[in-house]
This record gives sequence, structure tokens and C-alpha cells, in this order.
Amino acid sequence: MGQQISVKASQCIWERLIAAAPAVAPRQVIALDPAALRGCGLSERKSEYLLDLARHFASGALDPSCWAGMDDDALIADLVKVRGIGRWTAQMFLIFNLLRPDVLPLDDLGLQRAISLRYCAGRKASRARMKKLGALWSPWRSVATWYLWRSLDPVPVEY
Repeated sequence: MGQQISVKASQCIWERLIAAAPAVAPRQVIALDPAALRGCGLSERKSEYLLDLARHFASGALDPSCWAGMDDDALIADLVKVRGIGRWTAQMFLIFNLLRPDVLPLDDLGLQRAISLRYCAGRKASRARMKKLGALWSPWRSVATWYLWRSLDPVPVEY
């Protein structure tokens, strides 16, 4: 919902969605007309993605009760089966929602930039170089990622 828009705009859309589907439960979201989702501020494409996500939960294809026992790669593989969820989105979910401590989002532009500045004298870091550095930070690669992001913009983010 919040991809490529401001935190403030995302919060406004979220509040409208809660007004339309107070429990934000999969079956409640599925019952909404696509026009109602767009009325919340979601684009047509994001509405399609949200409905597909809700269908995955409603059918049991995504089962949060299994997630604690799944390793990161298996969980990412399940999440990317949902339209609109790619590897980067799944990794952000693991880092920010599931608080997984050892996720290294190699496709994240902020991480790439921070590694370039902090470890490669400003030159673009190769994927192999990033993986090699990441191996040094395991099992705390998510934490290293947070610090590297903060190194780019040390001012706290307001939500």
C-alpha cells in the first residue's frame, strides 16, 4: 500500500481502508468492490494486488501460523506467489513486520548506496562484494542493513 508514496499518504489510504473494512480481514477485503478500494486511494493495480493477497490468506495458501517455523527463503518463496509482491517487498516484510534479524536485501537501492559509500569508496558495489560483506554480518544482517540505511540519512523518520 505504501510503495512509492509518502508515509503520510499511505497512512491516509490505510485509514480509509479501515473505514471500508474495519477488521481488514481477508474475506472483508474480498467483499469490497474494486471501485471501493480505489475510493480508498489505491490505484487499480494496487487494488488488484490487495485482492490477490486477501485471496491467498482466505484460501490458506498463505498461513501466518506456519511462518515462525519457516526459514527466510521458504517464506519469501511463498510470499512472492502473490501478485505485486517481489523479493524486495517480501524481504522488507521479513525485516519490518516479522523482525527477522538476518535478511540482506541486496536489491535495495539504499543498501547498495550505503555499501558503495562506506565500503567501496563511492564506487558501485558488485552483488558478489555485497554478499561477501553480508556474510560478515550474519546472523545480524537486518541490523547491519538498518545501520547502513541510517548512515545515509541520520535524521529520525517520523511516522
